Amino acid sequence: MAEPGRSAAPTVPRARGDVARRAAGSAAAGCTLAGAVAVTLAVVAGPGPGLTGYVSEAGIAGSAHAATYRIGILALSGALLLIGAALPPGVWSAAPALLATGAVFTAVSGAVTCSDGCPLPPFERATAADLVHGGASIAATAAVVFAMITLAVSGPAGRTVRRLAGIAAALALPLCATVGLAMLVVGRGPVVGVLERLILALAVLWAVSTATALALCKEPHAARSFR
Repeated sequence: MAEPGRSAAPTVPRARGDVARRAAGSAAAGCTLAGAVAVTLAVVAGPGPGLTGYVSEAGIAGSAHAATYRIGILALSGALLLIGAALPPGVWSAAPALLATGAVFTAVSGAVTCSDGCPLPPFERATAADLVHGGASIAATAAVVFAMITLAVSGPAGRTVRRLAGIAAALALPLCATVGLAMLVVGRGPVVGVLERLILALAVLWAVSTATALALCKEPHAARSFR
């Protein structure tokens, strides 16, 4: 039987850690919403890419809303880092690592702008910047989807986080596969444009819901790890 004076000692740092993780979850939800709003404004406020272009076209050099777009992308990048920080201890280390990787590539995709139209092979001639931007965007999406899969099977993440990740991954995988196939077969067009927006919207919804779930979770880690 533990002595009364010592029983609470390990609880204090654990409680502080839970508070810090909930704060990170709240900040992640706010960054996700702010980033999504900024990117959406950049896309719809000006001439924009329309349904046939890529969302990244809102951030090309010379665009009136390029700064707003980049701010939104950086906010989304920060949100991924914060979600990783909000995850409870015991979660597979691959999950926060994948989220950090997704955050880095998201930031790169915002910092390295594509040329007008954001051309990509095989149907369009692309510059080096176009390839870096496109590659970073694809890598960021892949990292986030793999993070979803990892969280879906990581017990210590908690039941709500696992369910949200499982649903998001089940929807994202066929969408990503369809986009990849469409880019190789038909190239730019309404099909790719709509599918890209569906993937981005799904990622934002997953990030907001997961961050909110982590922020609202008030159970101690020891209790939620085994659910």
